[in-house]
Amino acid sequence: MCGRFAQYTNPQTLARRFEVSEAKIRIFSTQPRYNVAPTQPVLAVRLDDEGGRELVSLTWGLLPFWAKESKLTYSTINARAETVAEKPAYRQPFRKRRALIPADLFYEWRAEETGKQPYAVGLQSGEPFALAGLWDRWEGEGQRIESCTIIVTQANPLMATIHDRMPVILPPVQQ
Repeated sequence: MCGRFAQYTNPQTLARRFEVSEAKIRIFSTQPRYNVAPTQPVLAVRLDDEGGRELVSLTWGLLPFWAKESKLTYSTINARAETVAEKPAYRQPFRKRRALIPADLFYEWRAEETGKQPYAVGLQSGEPFALAGLWDRWEGEGQRIESCTIIVTQANPLMATIHDRMPVILPPVQQ
């Protein structure tokens, strides 16, 4: 599961890392964020209408295009990789609206006798990395909401000592 993460690398650095031209940065805030929570804006890399990459702000918690009202729910912050192609909320975005969610680290909590112990998980290099995501666009009630979800999977052996689920971390493309 991924319930909190950090995005503190500046957008220009993220644009270079994820091969987004400066002209395709469409975000509202450039403030570092160390504890991004569901329903808050997050930075994401997606394809624009011409097939190029753009860096945008999306609301974390997928609101499907077919929803009757603009209510976001916590149940759509994560999509299970095992069922993402079949679940109604994720089926269309999985086919047509994939995204990279840049992260500097993510947080997981391990249940212990004394309560939950938080862990910050990131790359040893300290570099930002990409979480697999999906996005959608909802229009209605005189508004337009672009939102996203993070794809999660079964934890790898390292993460399994903390939690049974983890976000899908995509490796950098080697050229």
